[in-house]
Amino acid sequence: MEAVTVPESSPSPMSLQQPKTPPPEASPKPYTSTKKSFVASLMEAATLRSPSFKEDSYFVSQLKSSEKKALQELKNRLADSHNGSGENECSMWGIPLLGTGDERADVILLKFLRARDFRVLDSFNMLEKCLAWRKEFGADGIVEEDLGFKELEGVVAYMQGYDREGHPVCYNAYGVFRDKDMYERIFGDDEKLKKFLRWRVQVLERGINLLHFKPGGVNSIIQVTDLKDMPKRELRVASNQILSLFQDNYPEMVARKIFINVPWYFSMLYSMFSPFLTQRTKSKFVISKEGNVAETLYKFVRPEDIPVQYGGLSRPSDLNNGPPKPASEFTVKGGEKVNIQIEGIEAGATITWDIVVGGWDLEYSAEFVPNAECSYTIAVEKPRKISPSEEAICNSFTSKEAGKLVLSVDNSSSRRRKVAAYRYIVRKSSLV
Repeated sequence: MEAVTVPESSPSPMSLQQPKTPPPEASPKPYTSTKKSFVASLMEAATLRSPSFKEDSYFVSQLKSSEKKALQELKNRLADSHNGSGENECSMWGIPLLGTGDERADVILLKFLRARDFRVLDSFNMLEKCLAWRKEFGADGIVEEDLGFKELEGVVAYMQGYDREGHPVCYNAYGVFRDKDMYERIFGDDEKLKKFLRWRVQVLERGINLLHFKPGGVNSIIQVTDLKDMPKRELRVASNQILSLFQDNYPEMVARKIFINVPWYFSMLYSMFSPFLTQRTKSKFVISKEGNVAETLYKFVRPEDIPVQYGGLSRPSDLNNGPPKPASEFTVKGGEKVNIQIEGIEAGATITWDIVVGGWDLEYSAEFVPNAECSYTIAVEKPRKISPSEEAICNSFTSKEAGKLVLSVDNSSSRRRKVAAYRYIVRKSSLV
Protein backbone atom coordinates (compact mmCIF):
# COMPACT_ATOMS: atom_id res chain seq x y z
CA MET A 1 0.00 0.00 0.00
CA GLU A 2 1.51 3.29 -1.06
CA ALA A 3 0.45 6.91 -0.80
CA VAL A 4 1.89 9.58 -3.06
CA THR A 5 1.42 13.32 -2.56
CA VAL A 6 1.54 15.11 -5.89
CA PRO A 7 1.23 18.87 -6.45
CA GLU A 8 -0.91 19.10 -9.55
CA SER A 9 1.31 21.82 -10.96
CA SER A 10 4.35 19.49 -10.97
CA PRO A 11 5.15 17.65 -14.25
CA SER A 12 4.49 14.19 -12.77
CA PRO A 13 2.83 11.37 -14.75
CA MET A 14 1.12 10.26 -11.53
CA SER A 15 -1.03 13.36 -11.36
CA LEU A 16 -4.63 12.51 -12.20
CA GLN A 17 -5.33 15.52 -14.31
CA GLN A 18 -3.43 18.47 -15.60
CA PRO A 19 -4.46 21.94 -14.54
CA LYS A 20 -6.65 23.69 -17.06
CA THR A 21 -4.63 26.86 -16.61
CA PRO A 22 -1.00 27.28 -15.65
CA PRO A 23 -0.27 28.04 -11.99
CA PRO A 24 -0.64 31.74 -11.27
CA GLU A 25 2.59 33.70 -11.22
CA ALA A 26 3.64 35.30 -8.00
CA SER A 27 2.06 38.71 -7.81
CA PRO A 28 4.07 41.76 -6.85
CA LYS A 29 3.99 42.40 -3.13
CA PRO A 30 1.49 45.12 -2.30
CA TYR A 31 2.90 48.33 -0.95
CA THR A 32 2.77 48.39 2.84
CA SER A 33 3.25 51.54 4.84
CA THR A 34 6.18 51.39 7.25
CA LYS A 35 4.12 53.18 9.85
CA LYS A 36 2.75 50.59 12.28
CA SER A 37 -0.33 50.79 14.42
CA PHE A 38 0.05 51.07 18.17
CA VAL A 39 -1.33 47.55 18.68
CA ALA A 40 0.95 46.07 16.01
CA SER A 41 3.95 47.70 17.63
CA LEU A 42 3.07 46.29 21.02
CA MET A 43 2.50 42.83 19.56
CA GLU A 44 5.87 42.96 17.83
CA ALA A 45 7.51 44.14 21.02
CA ALA A 46 5.99 41.22 22.93
CA THR A 47 7.39 38.83 20.35
CA LEU A 48 10.81 40.46 20.31
CA ARG A 49 11.01 40.18 24.08
CA SER A 50 10.47 36.43 23.78
CA PRO A 51 13.64 34.83 22.38
CA SER A 52 13.61 31.08 21.85
CA PHE A 53 13.98 29.04 25.01
CA LYS A 54 16.16 25.94 25.23
CA GLU A 55 15.39 23.53 28.04
CA ASP A 56 18.18 22.66 30.45
CA SER A 57 19.48 19.08 30.59
CA TYR A 58 19.91 18.98 34.42
CA PHE A 59 23.20 17.10 34.26
CA VAL A 60 25.14 18.25 37.33
CA SER A 61 28.39 17.57 35.48
CA GLN A 62 27.48 20.27 32.97
CA LEU A 63 26.89 22.98 35.58
CA LYS A 64 29.30 25.85 36.08
CA SER A 65 31.40 25.62 39.22
CA SER A 66 29.38 28.47 40.77
CA GLU A 67 26.14 26.61 40.01
CA LYS A 68 27.44 23.36 41.54
CA LYS A 69 28.38 25.31 44.64
CA ALA A 70 24.91 26.88 44.80
CA LEU A 71 23.28 23.45 44.51
CA GLN A 72 25.34 22.09 47.41
CA GLU A 73 24.62 25.16 49.52
CA LEU A 74 20.89 24.74 48.91
CA LYS A 75 21.11 21.08 49.96
CA ASN A 76 22.94 22.08 53.13
CA ARG A 77 20.37 24.75 54.01
CA LEU A 78 17.54 22.32 53.38
CA ALA A 79 19.16 19.63 55.53
CA ASP A 80 19.75 22.09 58.40
CA SER A 81 16.17 23.37 58.19
CA HIS A 82 14.63 19.90 58.20
CA ASN A 83 17.02 18.13 60.55
CA GLY A 84 15.09 15.29 62.15
CA SER A 85 12.18 15.52 59.70
CA GLY A 86 10.95 12.43 57.89
CA GLU A 87 11.25 11.99 54.14
CA ASN A 88 7.57 12.81 53.64
CA GLU A 89 8.07 16.17 55.35
CA CYS A 90 10.62 17.21 52.74
CA SER A 91 9.59 15.66 49.44
CA MET A 92 7.84 16.67 46.23
CA TRP A 93 6.00 14.42 43.79
CA GLY A 94 7.10 11.42 45.82
CA ILE A 95 10.78 12.35 45.54
CA PRO A 96 12.72 12.84 48.84
CA LEU A 97 14.76 16.05 48.71
CA LEU A 98 16.99 15.18 51.66
CA GLY A 99 19.93 12.79 51.47
CA THR A 100 22.46 12.34 48.71
CA GLY A 101 22.81 10.54 45.41
CA ASP A 102 19.24 10.93 44.11
CA GLU A 103 19.48 12.69 40.74
CA ARG A 104 15.72 13.26 40.76
CA ALA A 105 16.10 15.49 43.80
CA ASP A 106 18.85 17.41 41.99
CA VAL A 107 16.45 18.09 39.10
CA ILE A 108 13.85 19.57 41.46
CA LEU A 109 16.38 21.67 43.40
CA LEU A 110 17.88 22.99 40.17
CA LYS A 111 14.44 24.15 39.09
CA PHE A 112 14.16 26.35 42.18
CA LEU A 113 17.71 27.61 41.73
CA ARG A 114 17.15 28.54 38.09
CA ALA A 115 13.90 30.27 38.94
CA ARG A 116 15.90 32.59 41.21
CA ASP A 117 19.03 32.87 39.04
CA PHE A 118 21.01 30.62 41.41
CA ARG A 119 20.60 32.98 44.36
CA VAL A 120 20.70 30.37 47.12
CA LEU A 121 18.82 32.25 49.83
CA ASP A 122 16.03 33.30 47.47
CA SER A 123 15.80 29.75 46.10
CA PHE A 124 15.70 28.30 49.62
CA ASN A 125 12.92 30.68 50.71
CA MET A 126 10.92 29.82 47.59
CA LEU A 127 11.39 26.11 48.19
CA GLU A 128 10.36 26.34 51.86
CA LYS A 129 7.22 28.30 50.99
CA CYS A 130 6.37 25.76 48.29
CA LEU A 131 6.77 22.83 50.71
CA ALA A 132 4.51 24.58 53.22
CA TRP A 133 1.94 25.38 50.53
CA ARG A 134 1.87 21.80 49.21
CA LYS A 135 1.25 20.49 52.73
CA GLU A 136 -1.49 23.01 53.49
CA PHE A 137 -3.09 22.66 50.04
CA GLY A 138 -2.89 18.87 50.05
CA ALA A 139 -1.25 18.90 46.63
CA ASP A 140 0.27 15.42 46.95
CA GLY A 141 -3.11 13.71 46.97
CA ILE A 142 -5.09 16.07 44.78
CA VAL A 143 -4.93 13.94 41.62
CA GLU A 144 -7.23 11.35 43.20
CA GLU A 145 -9.88 13.86 44.32
CA ASP A 146 -13.26 14.15 42.61
CA LEU A 147 -13.79 17.90 42.39
CA GLY A 148 -16.94 17.71 40.29
CA PHE A 149 -15.85 19.67 37.22
CA LYS A 150 -16.82 17.08 34.60
CA GLU A 151 -18.22 19.79 32.30
CA LEU A 152 -14.82 21.51 32.19
CA GLU A 153 -12.69 18.42 31.52
CA GLY A 154 -11.49 18.26 27.94
CA VAL A 155 -12.77 21.81 27.39
CA VAL A 156 -11.18 24.37 29.74
CA ALA A 157 -7.93 22.67 30.82
CA TYR A 158 -6.71 19.18 29.97
CA MET A 159 -3.61 17.15 29.24
CA GLN A 160 -3.52 15.64 25.76
CA GLY A 161 -0.65 14.06 23.87
CA TYR A 162 2.99 15.06 23.66
CA ASP A 163 5.06 17.50 21.63
CA ARG A 164 7.73 16.41 19.15
CA GLU A 165 10.32 16.25 21.95
CA GLY A 166 8.17 14.18 24.29
CA HIS A 167 6.83 16.92 26.59
CA PRO A 168 3.24 16.39 27.83
CA VAL A 169 0.95 19.08 26.42
CA CYS A 170 -1.65 20.94 28.48
CA TYR A 171 -4.38 22.83 26.60
CA ASN A 172 -6.21 25.78 28.17
CA ALA A 173 -9.28 27.51 26.74
CA TYR A 174 -11.44 29.91 28.71
CA GLY A 175 -13.84 31.08 25.99
CA VAL A 176 -16.71 29.10 27.52
CA PHE A 177 -16.80 31.60 30.38
CA ARG A 178 -18.25 34.24 28.09
CA ASP A 179 -21.50 32.52 28.98
CA LYS A 180 -22.69 34.38 32.08
CA ASP A 181 -24.43 31.35 33.57
CA MET A 182 -21.29 29.27 33.21
CA TYR A 183 -19.18 32.06 34.68
CA GLU A 184 -21.45 32.42 37.72
CA ARG A 185 -21.56 28.67 38.20
CA ILE A 186 -17.76 28.44 38.37
CA PHE A 187 -16.62 31.85 39.67
CA GLY A 188 -19.75 33.19 41.40
CA ASP A 189 -18.12 33.60 44.83
CA ASP A 190 -14.81 33.11 46.61
CA GLU A 191 -15.52 29.50 47.54
CA LYS A 192 -16.28 28.61 43.92
CA LEU A 193 -13.09 30.34 42.79
CA LYS A 194 -11.04 28.41 45.36
CA LYS A 195 -12.56 25.15 44.14
CA PHE A 196 -11.74 26.03 40.52
CA LEU A 197 -8.14 26.86 41.43
CA ARG A 198 -7.92 23.50 43.17
CA TRP A 199 -9.19 21.76 40.02
CA ARG A 200 -6.72 23.68 37.88
CA VAL A 201 -3.87 22.54 40.14
CA GLN A 202 -5.17 18.99 39.79
CA VAL A 203 -4.85 19.20 35.99
CA LEU A 204 -1.28 20.47 36.29
CA GLU A 205 -0.34 17.76 38.79
CA ARG A 206 -1.57 15.12 36.33
CA GLY A 207 0.81 16.51 33.76
CA ILE A 208 3.72 16.64 36.21
CA ASN A 209 3.16 12.98 37.05
CA LEU A 210 4.15 12.24 33.43
CA LEU A 211 7.58 13.84 33.81
CA HIS A 212 10.82 11.89 34.23
CA PHE A 213 12.65 14.08 36.78
CA LYS A 214 15.84 12.75 35.28
CA PRO A 215 18.87 14.50 33.77
CA GLY A 216 18.47 14.45 30.00
CA GLY A 217 14.85 13.35 30.31
CA VAL A 218 11.54 15.15 29.89
CA ASN A 219 11.28 17.43 32.91
CA SER A 220 8.68 20.00 31.89
CA ILE A 221 5.39 20.35 30.03
CA ILE A 222 4.06 22.47 27.18
CA GLN A 223 1.22 24.92 27.83
CA VAL A 224 -1.08 25.87 24.94
CA THR A 225 -3.48 28.67 25.84
CA ASP A 226 -6.36 29.54 23.51
CA LEU A 227 -7.31 33.20 23.90
CA LYS A 228 -10.30 33.06 21.56
CA ASP A 229 -13.40 34.61 23.15
CA MET A 230 -11.65 34.78 26.52
CA PRO A 231 -13.50 37.29 28.75
CA LYS A 232 -10.51 39.36 29.77
CA ARG A 233 -12.12 41.52 32.47
CA GLU A 234 -14.15 38.82 34.16
CA LEU A 235 -11.22 36.39 34.41
CA ARG A 236 -8.65 38.91 35.56
CA VAL A 237 -8.80 37.84 39.23
CA ALA A 238 -8.76 34.11 38.45
CA SER A 239 -6.00 34.49 35.87
CA ASN A 240 -3.76 36.44 38.23
CA GLN A 241 -4.26 33.92 41.02
CA ILE A 242 -3.51 30.97 38.72
CA LEU A 243 -0.43 32.71 37.35
CA SER A 244 0.89 33.62 40.79
CA LEU A 245 0.20 30.17 42.22
CA PHE A 246 1.91 28.35 39.35
CA GLN A 247 4.93 30.62 39.25
CA ASP A 248 5.48 30.42 43.01
CA ASN A 249 5.07 26.66 43.34
CA TYR A 250 5.92 25.10 39.96
CA PRO A 251 9.20 26.71 38.88
CA GLU A 252 10.65 25.71 35.52
CA MET A 253 7.83 23.21 34.93
CA VAL A 254 6.84 24.72 31.58
CA ALA A 255 9.22 24.35 28.63
CA ARG A 256 7.14 26.54 26.34
CA LYS A 257 3.98 28.66 26.57
CA ILE A 258 2.13 28.83 23.26
CA PHE A 259 -0.63 31.42 22.96
CA ILE A 260 -3.02 30.80 20.05
CA ASN A 261 -5.93 32.75 18.57
CA VAL A 262 -4.33 35.89 19.99
CA PRO A 263 -6.75 38.83 19.60
CA TRP A 264 -5.80 42.46 19.23
CA TYR A 265 -6.15 43.18 22.92
CA PHE A 266 -3.52 40.59 23.87
CA SER A 267 -0.93 43.34 24.00
CA MET A 268 -2.85 44.86 26.92
CA LEU A 269 -3.11 41.47 28.64
CA TYR A 270 0.61 40.96 28.12
CA SER A 271 1.34 44.32 29.68
CA MET A 272 -0.84 43.41 32.65
CA PHE A 273 0.79 39.99 33.20
CA SER A 274 4.34 41.04 32.34
CA PRO A 275 5.25 42.43 35.80
CA PHE A 276 4.45 39.03 37.32
CA LEU A 277 6.76 37.14 34.94
CA THR A 278 10.50 36.58 35.10
CA GLN A 279 12.61 37.19 32.00
CA ARG A 280 13.28 33.45 31.84
CA THR A 281 9.53 32.80 31.75
CA LYS A 282 8.97 35.40 29.04
CA SER A 283 11.64 33.73 26.90
CA LYS A 284 9.41 30.66 26.62
CA PHE A 285 6.52 32.51 24.95
CA VAL A 286 5.26 31.71 21.45
CA ILE A 287 2.57 34.08 20.19
CA SER A 288 0.25 33.06 17.35
CA LYS A 289 -2.45 35.33 15.99
CA GLU A 290 -5.88 34.16 14.85
CA GLY A 291 -5.73 32.12 11.66
CA ASN A 292 -2.22 30.74 12.31
CA VAL A 293 -3.10 28.11 14.91
CA ALA A 294 -2.30 24.94 12.93
CA GLU A 295 0.81 26.44 11.35
CA THR A 296 2.14 27.32 14.81
CA LEU A 297 1.22 24.09 16.58
CA TYR A 298 2.62 21.86 13.81
CA LYS A 299 6.06 23.29 14.57
CA PHE A 300 5.94 21.78 18.04
CA VAL A 301 3.32 19.00 18.05
CA ARG A 302 2.59 16.25 15.54
CA PRO A 303 -0.86 16.61 13.89
CA GLU A 304 -2.16 13.28 15.23
CA ASP A 305 -1.66 14.66 18.76
CA ILE A 306 -3.32 18.04 18.11
CA PRO A 307 -7.06 18.35 18.90
CA VAL A 308 -9.28 18.68 15.82
CA GLN A 309 -10.50 22.12 16.88
CA TYR A 310 -6.92 23.38 16.44
CA GLY A 311 -6.29 21.91 13.00
CA GLY A 312 -5.13 18.47 14.14
CA LEU A 313 -6.46 14.92 13.81
CA SER A 314 -7.04 13.98 17.46
CA ARG A 315 -10.66 13.47 18.49
CA PRO A 316 -11.82 12.77 22.07
CA SER A 317 -13.01 9.31 20.99
CA ASP A 318 -9.48 8.47 19.77
CA LEU A 319 -8.03 8.70 23.27
CA ASN A 320 -9.56 5.34 24.22
CA ASN A 321 -7.98 3.49 21.29
CA GLY A 322 -4.34 3.48 22.36
CA PRO A 323 -1.50 5.49 20.77
CA PRO A 324 -2.63 7.56 17.77
CA LYS A 325 -1.78 6.35 14.27
CA PRO A 326 0.98 8.59 12.88
CA ALA A 327 -0.03 11.06 10.19
CA SER A 328 1.83 12.20 7.08
CA GLU A 329 2.40 15.94 6.84
CA PHE A 330 2.52 18.06 3.71
CA THR A 331 2.14 21.68 2.66
CA VAL A 332 -0.17 23.26 0.13
CA LYS A 333 1.37 26.31 -1.49
CA GLY A 334 -0.66 29.29 -2.59
CA GLY A 335 -2.10 28.74 -6.08
CA GLU A 336 -1.50 24.99 -5.91
CA LYS A 337 -3.67 21.89 -6.11
CA VAL A 338 -2.35 18.74 -4.43
CA ASN A 339 -3.47 15.18 -5.13
CA ILE A 340 -2.80 12.47 -2.56
CA GLN A 341 -2.90 9.09 -4.30
CA ILE A 342 -3.34 5.99 -2.14
CA GLU A 343 -2.61 3.07 -4.42
CA GLY A 344 -2.82 -0.71 -4.16
CA ILE A 345 -6.36 -0.95 -2.76
CA GLU A 346 -7.73 -4.44 -3.40
CA ALA A 347 -11.28 -5.36 -4.36
CA GLY A 348 -13.56 -5.52 -1.32
CA ALA A 349 -11.15 -3.60 0.92
CA THR A 350 -12.34 -0.72 3.09
CA ILE A 351 -10.16 2.38 3.38
CA THR A 352 -10.69 4.88 6.19
CA TRP A 353 -8.91 8.23 6.13
CA ASP A 354 -8.52 11.50 8.01
CA ILE A 355 -7.35 14.67 6.33
CA VAL A 356 -7.02 18.27 7.46
CA VAL A 357 -5.57 21.51 6.12
CA GLY A 358 -4.85 24.29 8.60
CA GLY A 359 -7.27 27.16 8.03
CA TRP A 360 -8.88 25.19 5.13
CA ASP A 361 -10.65 27.89 3.00
CA LEU A 362 -10.08 25.77 -0.09
CA GLU A 363 -11.79 23.08 -2.18
CA TYR A 364 -11.61 19.41 -1.22
CA SER A 365 -12.74 16.25 -3.00
CA ALA A 366 -12.14 12.48 -2.97
CA GLU A 367 -12.52 9.94 -5.77
CA PHE A 368 -11.81 6.27 -6.36
CA VAL A 369 -10.05 5.37 -9.61
CA PRO A 370 -10.35 1.67 -10.59
CA ASN A 371 -7.37 -0.03 -12.19
CA ALA A 372 -9.49 -1.45 -15.01
CA GLU A 373 -9.55 0.92 -17.98
CA CYS A 374 -13.17 0.09 -18.73
CA SER A 375 -14.36 1.13 -15.25
CA TYR A 376 -15.56 4.56 -14.26
CA THR A 377 -14.07 6.88 -11.65
CA ILE A 378 -16.29 7.10 -8.55
CA ALA A 379 -16.84 10.46 -6.86
CA VAL A 380 -16.56 9.49 -3.18
CA GLU A 381 -16.80 13.08 -2.01
CA LYS A 382 -17.81 15.72 -4.52
CA PRO A 383 -15.73 18.92 -4.69
CA ARG A 384 -16.82 21.37 -2.02
CA LYS A 385 -15.44 24.48 -0.36
CA ILE A 386 -14.22 23.85 3.17
CA SER A 387 -14.67 26.73 5.61
CA PRO A 388 -11.76 27.95 7.76
CA SER A 389 -13.45 26.68 10.94
CA GLU A 390 -14.16 23.14 9.72
CA GLU A 391 -12.42 20.33 11.57
CA ALA A 392 -10.60 17.34 10.09
CA ILE A 393 -12.57 15.19 7.67
CA CYS A 394 -12.93 11.50 8.47
CA ASN A 395 -14.51 9.16 5.91
CA SER A 396 -14.37 5.61 4.60
CA PHE A 397 -15.04 3.80 1.32
CA THR A 398 -15.37 0.12 0.40
CA SER A 399 -14.15 -0.67 -3.09
CA LYS A 400 -15.82 -3.25 -5.32
CA GLU A 401 -12.74 -3.51 -7.50
CA ALA A 402 -9.01 -2.83 -7.24
CA GLY A 403 -7.83 0.74 -7.66
CA LYS A 404 -6.62 3.82 -5.86
CA LEU A 405 -8.13 6.61 -3.78
CA VAL A 406 -7.28 10.20 -4.69
CA LEU A 407 -7.73 12.99 -2.14
CA SER A 408 -7.52 16.47 -3.67
CA VAL A 409 -7.06 19.83 -1.99
CA ASP A 410 -7.28 22.83 -4.28
CA ASN A 411 -5.70 26.01 -2.95
CA SER A 412 -5.50 27.72 -6.33
CA SER A 413 -7.70 30.63 -5.23
CA SER A 414 -5.39 31.58 -2.36
CA ARG A 415 -1.83 32.89 -2.16
CA ARG A 416 -1.36 31.57 1.35
CA ARG A 417 0.77 28.51 2.14
CA LYS A 418 -1.00 26.04 4.43
CA VAL A 419 0.12 23.11 6.55
CA ALA A 420 -1.78 19.85 6.20
CA ALA A 421 -1.84 16.23 7.31
CA TYR A 422 -3.54 12.95 6.47
CA ARG A 423 -3.53 9.31 7.53
CA TYR A 424 -5.34 6.21 6.44
CA ILE A 425 -5.86 2.53 7.17
CA VAL A 426 -6.97 -0.20 4.75
CA ARG A 427 -8.84 -3.27 5.94
CA LYS A 428 -9.05 -6.18 3.55
CA SER A 429 -12.34 -7.95 3.00
CA SER A 430 -12.91 -10.92 5.31
CA LEU A 431 -14.57 -12.71 2.37
CA VAL A 432 -11.38 -12.87 0.37
